[in-house]
Amino acid sequence: TSPALPQAVRALVLVPSAELGRQVGHTLRQLSAFCARRVRVVDLCTHSDPAAQRCLRHPKKSLGGPDKIHGGDLGSLGDLEEGLGKSQRGFSESRGGFGASRGKFGGFPRAFEGSKGRASPADPVGATTPCSPPGSPFFPSPPQVLVLPPEPRLPGHSQLQQFQVRCGTEEDKFLVLVALLQLRLLRGRALLFVGSLARAFRLKLFLEQFGIPACTLNSELPAASRCHVIAQFNRGLYDFIVCTDEEGLVEPPPHQAQKKGTPGAKDPEYGVARGIDFQNVSAVINFDVPPTVESYIHRVGRTARGDNPGTALTLALPEEHEGLARIEDVLAGENGQSMLQPYKFCMEEIESLRYRCRDAMRSVTKQAVKEARLREIRDELLNSEKLKSYFEDNPRDLHVLRHDKPLHPAIVKPHLRNVPDYL
Repeated sequence: TSPALPQAVRALVLVPSAELGRQVGHTLRQLSAFCARRVRVVDLCTHSDPAAQRCLRHPKKSLGGPDKIHGGDLGSLGDLEEGLGKSQRGFSESRGGFGASRGKFGGFPRAFEGSKGRASPADPVGATTPCSPPGSPFFPSPPQVLVLPPEPRLPGHSQLQQFQVRCGTEEDKFLVLVALLQLRLLRGRALLFVGSLARAFRLKLFLEQFGIPACTLNSELPAASRCHVIAQFNRGLYDFIVCTDEEGLVEPPPHQAQKKGTPGAKDPEYGVARGIDFQNVSAVINFDVPPTVESYIHRVGRTARGDNPGTALTLALPEEHEGLARIEDVLAGENGQSMLQPYKFCMEEIESLRYRCRDAMRSVTKQAVKEARLREIRDELLNSEKLKSYFEDNPRDLHVLRHDKPLHPAIVKPHLRNVPDYL
């Protein structure tokens, strides 16, 4: 870009989740590290730094507009709408394209080229929405490029081994998992997928009973905190991360809906299964059967990346057999053979661990799960950068929060950490 020409936004990058947005921003900054004066990147995913968006709100007062803006489907468009003023710029209700409201906006050049891309296309090519209506006063008939990569396919048997274990009861699921981890039948780091956030906390507290450190990716916390958990996992601080995917989150009834940012409200830009850069994942364990085939593909696709081998294990209760059969039918090989082979696991050989499993499950009560979630939210409030100025003006609130009654998520029994030789 010539210094004599006014700087303008050259690209708007939309991603499906806030976690992926932060990773895209980090990658863009790395790519432009040696041309930072020429290329500027603004992150609209986390709503965390108003100063970083000042160049969008007041482009004339800043050093110039950024070259690239990236954000999630909901967050970035919402931030642009709020930061630039609704009178200046409007968006369609479907968030699928820009509206044609009047006013001046110096961010984007008058002639631009739009492009869309999807990792897993579900709509036909003809169902796309143009970036603006033909003849719009803002974007006069912009050209558009639609990029539709083929549906991702899982690697073959030589790289990815897929197994299934049909469990008779919920207790059998926990028993199989603790046997795999405590007897070190599963090596390396793993992602554990469950169907709800409450089950994620229950599984995390259950593993802690046996001295197995695990972290939970909590959709109730801000994106920055979730990305911090992902970074800790990638650095090797945790070997196991328990999480849900977007399709597994159950929406609350309309009369119980909560606003974003309140305790218990799930972030609409939360996403784990799609595009998140989990590094060196040896295995994916579906503790709960995925709700759809696409969800299974996205979950299992977190392992066996590049040339690395990987393992996928799915635990299924009798009521989950129908969903598992649907996944098997879609992923069947050319000869009709199932890709999910039965895991040769003899339940009789681990019966001696059952009483320990029952003891740990009794310790993880519903109240323990509730208090664990409250403790995590309280810790987030105490460590929040946004609330530092508030606590400086209201020290009593900080004192009350710090000296609130202690929350004990579960009673940890040290003797469960070790497995005696006779077991």
